[in-house]
Amino acid sequence: MKLVVVSAGLSVPSSTRLLGDRLAVAAQRQAPAGAAVEVQVVELRELAVEIAHNFTNGFAGRALSAAIDAVTEADGLIVVTPVFSASYSGLFKSFFDVIEPDALAGKPVLVAATGGTARHSLVLEHALRPLFAYLKAVVVPTGVYAASEDWGAEGLDGRIERAAGELVRLMTGLSGSRPLPAGGSLAAPAGASGGASEGFEVVPFEQQLAALRPAG
Repeated sequence: MKLVVVSAGLSVPSSTRLLGDRLAVAAQRQAPAGAAVEVQVVELRELAVEIAHNFTNGFAGRALSAAIDAVTEADGLIVVTPVFSASYSGLFKSFFDVIEPDALAGKPVLVAATGGTARHSLVLEHALRPLFAYLKAVVVPTGVYAASEDWGAEGLDGRIERAAGELVRLMTGLSGSRPLPAGGSLAAPAGASGGASEGFEVVPFEQQLAALRPAG
């Protein structure tokens, strides 16, 4: 299995890259026997100029083209961004803007972010998760946010292990239930409307209201 880590960290060394590496190692550790995980890292800071040129001339340079191929052909992605202005970085967003809109459809993605304060942790839910839902990717339930004080603190390792395990199960098709569709939510099977579905009965809302009205 091929796992690609997309890191939007700007500094060297980078806490964003460090978080991506720890998530990738956890995924390799949790891979089932006979399902080795090959990891490739895409450092967006090295592609910044080619990403900008792609917006102005419509052509991807050699390095950017190779990175796009790696991401679109991967069995799963770990995407990590530093938090800028309470959201993902412009470089991070620009990279995914140059990828074809449907290229990530159905692909398992683990979202992660780093920041200076825990107050930005909701960036996973209000920015990253909606972005990849729009791209029709399958976002794992657990996202990982690491503030400055989280490094070495209790709790981060557990979140890393849980998120990596969820990603590996999606990559190997061992999620324990039918696969999640693009966007990360379970929908009723095609053709199902009301009645019994997936072992439970869907009661129409009007019927539920009627049951609450006092007897005449």
